[in-house]
Amino acid sequence: MFDATIRREPSDFLVTEIIDFELSGDGEHDFLWIEKKAANTAWVSLALARHASVAAVDVGYAGLKDRHAITKQWFSVRRPTGAGTDWGMFEAEGVRLLALERHNRKLRRGAHRGNSFRIGLRSAGIDSKHHEITRRVGVIRDQGVPNYFGEQRFGRDGGNLDLARAVFAGRRVKRDKRSIAFSAARSFLFNLILDARVRSQTWNKLRAGDVANLDGSGSIFSVDELTHELLDRCSTRDIHPTGTLWGDGAPRTAGDVAAAELDAIAGHESLLEGLKNARVDASSRALRLVADGMSFEFGDNVLWLDFILPKGGFATIVLRELF
Repeated sequence: MFDATIRREPSDFLVTEIIDFELSGDGEHDFLWIEKKAANTAWVSLALARHASVAAVDVGYAGLKDRHAITKQWFSVRRPTGAGTDWGMFEAEGVRLLALERHNRKLRRGAHRGNSFRIGLRSAGIDSKHHEITRRVGVIRDQGVPNYFGEQRFGRDGGNLDLARAVFAGRRVKRDKRSIAFSAARSFLFNLILDARVRSQTWNKLRAGDVANLDGSGSIFSVDELTHELLDRCSTRDIHPTGTLWGDGAPRTAGDVAAAELDAIAGHESLLEGLKNARVDASSRALRLVADGMSFEFGDNVLWLDFILPKGGFATIVLRELF
């Protein structure tokens, strides 16, 4: 094992959003290709709304991006008048407007395909670890990594999970805070389910009763019976086993898999009931995360990693598995 430092400076963590749809070139929404440095997505969204004199709800973005990084992502802003907004006058600390397009629909959460990453990991003499890093990168390329939610989902010192327990106990909070609380609760329970599959060495293997996910899509289907075809598709990463994202209608799995999920989250009934009572729809998330196009190079006491993750994947989880 060896250690390295990440995010020593924002330029060590570069994130570029990937969308896979064409912009129409017309319509009532300005699409802004924004580069931000040491700024969070929600703050940039509010700054755009103020400049355009529109409500916060009229600004759209596909996903939250890291604050301690340099990131590029799309924002959409409803045009308040036919004349539109003078974006040449927009100013916000750490924010640059790189391109302006038009589109006929608001940018919705989750509309992106994924994100590309270029990450610098700094450690004295890290280039001497070339053989070990080559081996570990090869394992990640071939097998993927367990698709945990990263620590940032839970807030500082797990505060978002504490918020979830308070909301389920009756505390009234604003809608955006409720969404954060629900997301933290579901993520925590999913990580417990995934952790149990990691311990049983089945996080990357199909079991009868699983719900399978088609790679690169939101398509899922129930695995009632294991066949050679399904096992081959899983081994080649065409499909992935999933775990339940808890809510109303959970578990999504069946048989022994469902029983194992219930065992994994036993003792957290307040979160289970809270999500069900809030009528949060149960869903599924792949247990395996695939880092596409993974490559690396060495600089002066720095390892540069490049890879692409689908939406919802956490780069910090890939780094944890590497080191």
